[in-house]
Amino acid sequence: MKNVSDLLNIPAWLPAGLEALPPTLLACRAIPFANSALRHELGCAPQHTSLGLVTADQDDSLYAALDHATKFARVDVVYAKSLYAGAAHASGPLSGEVIGVLAAEDPQEIAEGLLALRAYLASHAHFYKPRAGAAAHQPAFFPHVIPESGLYLSAAAGIPAGQPLAYLIAPPLESLVAIDAALKAADVQLRRHFGPPTETNFGGAYLTGTLAAVEAAAAAFAEAVLEVAQSPLAAARRAERERS
Repeated sequence: MKNVSDLLNIPAWLPAGLEALPPTLLACRAIPFANSALRHELGCAPQHTSLGLVTADQDDSLYAALDHATKFARVDVVYAKSLYAGAAHASGPLSGEVIGVLAAEDPQEIAEGLLALRAYLASHAHFYKPRAGAAAHQPAFFPHVIPESGLYLSAAAGIPAGQPLAYLIAPPLESLVAIDAALKAADVQLRRHFGPPTETNFGGAYLTGTLAAVEAAAAAFAEAVLEVAQSPLAAARRAERERS
């Protein structure tokens, strides 16, 4: 029987021995003609009459999937927020750690956008961890590359839509070490840094460049996260020259 990860689109540039952690879409509802006061509070434009609401147990995975939806339907991401402390401390069974809202003029566009979002969550937008049997205490992290950014994340990163984007997230210290490694590994630019702690107590960055460059940067990011996990106290040892 195949491992679940074998059925997913795991990038070839990732380090060997990782398995995907597919997110769970917890709730997915559409409001064809939403109340105007609610639309205003969510930041909708006048043409936005219909909404698509989603929650999931991985925030960064959902943000990437929301962006993907903008490439396949005439939808805009009008609201997207991480929930404090993460999915393990959710406020309810359908809360997870993130909520997102798509808006459109046509309810059918909402349906198409949600369909694209669901497919991307299932096949592409995953956190990763070492496979069973690897070294213990390895973290989950998000070394994600978007070959052509959509309307949502391109605006968040301050780049033209369609430009490649490395979306890199890891636990706090690991994220800083790994972002440094990613920036040194390829000709990429740091477009946005998420200093730890975020709402879910991680950290990360958006990097941009050519597709080959952002893939190389994401690979270096993943390698660095794993290296920190394997030797977390590497700098807490006295240097050889200082020993008596």
